Amino acid sequence: MWTVFIDGSAGTTGLRIADRLAERKELRILRLEESERKDPQARRDALNRADIVFLCLPDDAAREAASWVENPDTVVIDTSTAHRTAEGWVYGFPEKRGQREKIRTAKRIANPGCHATGFISLVAPLREAGLIGADAMLSCFSLTGYSGGGKKMIAAYEAAERDPLLDAPRQYGLGQQHKHLPEMTKICGLEHAPVFCPIVAPYYAGMEVTVPLFAGQVNGGAEALRDCCRSYYQDGLIRYADETEDGFLSAGALAGCDDLAVSVLGGEERILLVSRFDNLGKGASGAAIQNMNIVLGLDENTGLVRSHG
Repeated sequence: MWTVFIDGSAGTTGLRIADRLAERKELRILRLEESERKDPQARRDALNRADIVFLCLPDDAAREAASWVENPDTVVIDTSTAHRTAEGWVYGFPEKRGQREKIRTAKRIANPGCHATGFISLVAPLREAGLIGADAMLSCFSLTGYSGGGKKMIAAYEAAERDPLLDAPRQYGLGQQHKHLPEMTKICGLEHAPVFCPIVAPYYAGMEVTVPLFAGQVNGGAEALRDCCRSYYQDGLIRYADETEDGFLSAGALAGCDDLAVSVLGGEERILLVSRFDNLGKGASGAAIQNMNIVLGLDENTGLVRSHG
């Protein structure tokens, strides 16, 4: 039996992880009393007693908590932005070629960001196949449910008399300095960060990330892109999918699930790369549990919920 500690278990990511692990008989969950949750010594002790630690904390708190782990056998999986491009940390995207092997033996794993997961799932295979160059000037827009904004945003959207402006989608990250851009750029091997347009909409969970391309940006046509994605995603929680909902693509199609569907749509001149998933699933908690399963030598789907297909 392995011991697991979730530091920050009251947040949305921590709560989903706890829910997914609740029935896992091979795991023992360390829990702190309410009075101990903000006690540094109690947290430090739990961090060093655990085989697996999930950090579900703001960036600065995650850096501090990671520095407290002195047990050489403890594996830390950080769901914050703090360590995603940091030296000594393995990026927790097992479907990227060669990454699963690194995760399996890692002691420090940085869980990908939700928007970044969608972008990387679309661009990384094409970069590795040489279908898109490192100097590509890309754009990306991403729809997300409001649960991705954490407890404060959830409370705002679910308030009895909420601000009427919340009834429509809202674009943010307007200064083009979104915190996911460094990992999107680095992990895909790009020289330029994409023009990125994240949009939060008035529904709880689900994500739809789109990268539009002109034919001139691609070394090969749309079918070459489809073939690349189909062959690239054979294992893990990512699959290629052609289906739409009668010509529509709902951002909530995979809400409640932990996998991700990649599609190549459009025509030969103007192409749409689209990934759909749950921002709390493959975009956060599901990915963290997948990484834990790999470290423990288990089937990486264990305890996770997959959509059809």
